[in-house]
Parts: sequence; structure tokens; C-alpha cells
Amino acid sequence: MNEISRSRITSKSKSAPAGRTQKNETAGSSEPPRRAEMRVRPTGPILPPSNIQGNALLVVIAIMSFLACLTLGAVSMVRATASSWESQISREITIQIKPQEGLDMDAALIKARDLALTFVGTKQGTIMDDQATARLLEPWLGAGLDLKELPVPHLVIITIDETSPPDFAAMRDLLRTEIPQAFLDDHRTWVDRLISMAHTTVLIGTGILILVFTAMILTVIFATRGALSGNRHIVEVLHFVGAEGGFVASVFQKHFLKISLKGSATGGALAALLFLSASLWQSNSLATPESDQAMALFGTFTIGFSGYLGILATMIVIALLTTLTARFTVMRTIDEIDLIRSDPARSEGAPAS
Repeated sequence: MNEISRSRITSKSKSAPAGRTQKNETAGSSEPPRRAEMRVRPTGPILPPSNIQGNALLVVIAIMSFLACLTLGAVSMVRATASSWESQISREITIQIKPQEGLDMDAALIKARDLALTFVGTKQGTIMDDQATARLLEPWLGAGLDLKELPVPHLVIITIDETSPPDFAAMRDLLRTEIPQAFLDDHRTWVDRLISMAHTTVLIGTGILILVFTAMILTVIFATRGALSGNRHIVEVLHFVGAEGGFVASVFQKHFLKISLKGSATGGALAALLFLSASLWQSNSLATPESDQAMALFGTFTIGFSGYLGILATMIVIALLTTLTARFTVMRTIDEIDLIRSDPARSEGAPAS
């Protein structure tokens, strides 16, 4: 029994200095005690980054952007083609001389050319020979024509200065006096028709763009209201605890900005790729019936740098319209919440006055 007590005392006396030594080492160290790291739990977004509604809106915006860019590119293409035709027509005038018995056609053609070149504003005169005239009539009358057997008018093409054209009325009167069989065609009728067609095309394209943008804005309004209805309680809580309307609107604004950028970029890229593919196909299939027919109906499929710049501008405008529409819709909804909150008769559970 005494031996057991002495062994316990001995063990305690051996362990005591070790404990005191550990305390002294702890007290003598200059390092402060470490505190447990505080980890902030990440907060979830007010709006989910991707949901069915957001994906559907992205597809709708992509379709709207594709149609808008396609319309803009088509309008640009038609305007460029009409401008090219107008420039080619306005650079030249044509003198037609009808064949008649006893008329020396070669001498009449030379005389008509020389009379036209006496006017200020004319540059060059070209007499079309029988082979050139036959090539012009070949699509309608076929090959191997004998123009001597047909009463086909002969042509003199006069190149004029577009900046200072000659006096067409005086030239017409002089030709009629000197050569009764001559008729001057200044192509004014065709130029006016081309200008009218270009303006009509631009108006139609502008109307389609307005309709596309209107449909897109209405779609964004409905999508924003749907997102608000699903997260209205969160918006109300944030607004009632002190969050300003601009903060809540910025959350929706960023959400719809991402969607609109993706959708407009997709639609614009597809439209640009379509025009680029059509231009490459047309350049690689020149002098073929398909290419000639397409060029006769639509002109060249090249929209140029300005057309692609317009597609980029349309994409940016669509993204901005979507963002501004979402912000306006959210701010209007918050104003409605404030109005309901301030009106005791309209708020639920309000105390009776």
C-alpha cells in the first residue's frame, strides 16, 4: 500500500515540471494565438443564371436578331445594286436611229455621234456595230441574226459627265432637225424608277425592322414580368429592407443583358455567315444560268463593309433595347409595389383607419 502511494507521488512529481515548462514556453512565445477563420457562405443569385424561361428568351432574341440583320443586309444589298444601276445608266445616253429606205445608216450614225459630241458635258461616243447589236438581241431572238433583214434600230452610246450633264432638250431638238430618224434616250425614266424602287425597298425594310424590334420589346417585357412574378417575394423583401429600386433593377438588367448579348450575337453571326456564303457562291459560279438568274433578280449578294457594320450595329441596338426594356419594366413594377404599400385600402392585411 505504501509502495503504491510512493509510486503515485513520484509520477506526479515527474509530470509537474513538464506541465510548468509547457506553460512557460507558451507564455514566453511572442506569436498571438490563432483564431478560427471565418468563412462567408456564398449568397445565391436573385435570378437563376439559366432556366427554361431564359433559354426560350435567348432563342427568341436570336431569331429576332437574325431577321433584323437579314432585313438590314437585304436593304443594303438592294440599295447598292440600285445605286450601281443608276450610276451606270446616268453615265450614258443612247441615240437610236431607225432604218429607213434611202437612209445611209453608217453616215447617219457618224453624224449623230459628231453632233452629240459638240455639246458641253459629253466625253466619248461609241457606235455599236452589227455584232454588238446582235449580242444584245441574242437572249430574245437567238443567235445567227441577220440584221440587214430586220428593221432593228442602230445605237450610238454617248458617255457624259455626271457632275455637269449636257442640255438634253437642246441635243434632242438638234438631232431631230438634222436626222429625223434619230431618237435620244437619256434614261431618265429608268433612273426615276430605280430611285423609286430603292426608296420603296428602304421603306419596307424599315417597317420590317420596326415590327421586329416591337415584337422583341414586347417579348422582353413579358419575360421580365414572368421573372419578376417568380421572384416577386425576393424583390419585395430586398426593397422593403432598404434596397433601392436601381439596385434591384440592375440585377435584372445584367441578367437580361447577358441573354440579349448571346442571342443577338448568335442571330447576327448567322445572318453575316449567310450573306458571306451567298457572296462566295456567286463569285465561284459566275457565267452559270443559276448565278445569272440570281443576279438578274437580286443583284450581287455582296453587302460590303458598311453592311457588316450595320449588322454589328443592329446587334448592339438589340442588346441595348433588351436591357433598357428590362430595367424600365422592373422599375415600373417596383413603383407599383410602392403604390400598393402606401395605399392601405389596396394592401393586404393593412389596419383599418
